[in-house]
Amino acid sequence: MLFHVRMDVNIPLDMPVEKANEIKAVEKAYSQELQQQGKWRHIWRITGQYSNISIFDVESNEELHSILQGLPLYPYMNIEVMALNR
Repeated sequence: MLFHVRMDVNIPLDMPVEKANEIKAVEKAYSQELQQQGKWRHIWRITGQYSNISIFDVESNEELHSILQGLPLYPYMNIEVMALNR
């Protein structure tokens, strides 16, 4: 199943920079692993925003939900999901 996912990140302004950088590093490793597995097919950054548009190729709604909840930045995101058809 293919999904179009928009993720807008809103890290709290009072979060210490060191903690934010640590979360971002773990997020990067997790997302790269998903890309290597072929589950996170595409990612495009949105110019001027801390946002992206991504395409996920997963087995089910539940798998996508699990992947998104596993993102270290998940608590700081607004996420919009659209199922795609060919």
